[in-house]
Amino acid sequence: MRLLDRYVIRNFVQVYFYCIAGFISIWLIFDVSDNISSFIDNHIGLSLVARYYATQIPQVFIILLPVSLLLSLLFSLGRMSRANEIVSMLTAGVSLPRLLMPLIGIGLLTVAASMALNYSLAPHAELARKAFLSEAQARPARIIQGQVFRNRTDLRTWFIQNFRLGDNTFNNVQVLQQDAKDNILMSYAAARAYYRPETKTWELQNVRLAYYDAAGNITKEEFRPSLTIDHWSETPFRLGSANVQAEFLSLPELREYLHFNADFPVTLLAPFRTHLHYRMALPWTCLVVVCIAAPLGIGYSRRGVLSSVAAAVILVFSMNFLVHLFLALGEGDRVPAWIAAWTPNVLFAAIGLYLFYLRASNREAPSFHLFTARRIVAR
Repeated sequence: MRLLDRYVIRNFVQVYFYCIAGFISIWLIFDVSDNISSFIDNHIGLSLVARYYATQIPQVFIILLPVSLLLSLLFSLGRMSRANEIVSMLTAGVSLPRLLMPLIGIGLLTVAASMALNYSLAPHAELARKAFLSEAQARPARIIQGQVFRNRTDLRTWFIQNFRLGDNTFNNVQVLQQDAKDNILMSYAAARAYYRPETKTWELQNVRLAYYDAAGNITKEEFRPSLTIDHWSETPFRLGSANVQAEFLSLPELREYLHFNADFPVTLLAPFRTHLHYRMALPWTCLVVVCIAAPLGIGYSRRGVLSSVAAAVILVFSMNFLVHLFLALGEGDRVPAWIAAWTPNVLFAAIGLYLFYLRASNREAPSFHLFTARRIVAR
């Protein structure tokens, strides 16, 4: 690494960490002020509060990393531009792409960190928050009543009286094993079904087994106090999948949901397909922010820096609006899932690369003045 690279990185990283620490502090102040009464009333210890905020940090990082990148790039590059350091580096023969290469590398590292957080920790943050508040306020976990699940792959239908969402125990369960023509071959009626994730087996208690013939008549019955089944592919997550929301699922859970429910209507699967692609596209927003903010953060005059900063802020927040717009279109099955997830990134990455090209060739971006627009309208 050159001395120049270390100098650019040091100027940027210092501001970057200050921005992250500042945003985290602001979020903590507001969140603690909202929840401190609940913490005190329920006598929650500091260790449990620290664990609660540890589960929320990944989701907050996903939101603040692109904004921190934007402000840090604009501030550090703008300060170097005002001190004529950028001009000196370019005059010394360093090209603009080579000058910004360390910052692009930091952007890629931020993408990797965001991708790791967005894999499962950030999507589960909201569920962890609700579970913590329910536990703190001594409220029971959500109980699902009257659940029906159809396993179209293995030709099984589950009827469940009730269970706690996220638990492995199911009460008053009846499972019908059917053939390809939906004829019942066998039924399991159990007072309780328990799933053991370590062995991937189901344990049924107080089971009544019934065997059926082709006409639907019971030919044989068995009663067992306990029965262990190791060949069923159902899991508690699959049985409760009808009660989950796509934005709260991790990447493995989204893939599992789409795999086992592939025969659902397209409109029902659209939110899950959209969020699957969105989980993969969201971290790359950090690199898009670098492509936009880096060329606009460099200016050769005070007036140029101020206008470029305003343009960068407007572009990034416009991209954020477009992300939510396309996400809504994808969830409503108005556009394909991959288009909904990747279009904002591709569009604004193209804008950023164009701005990068203009700045590297020492040309200004085309401007549109208000007074010029007024003269055009008047004519």
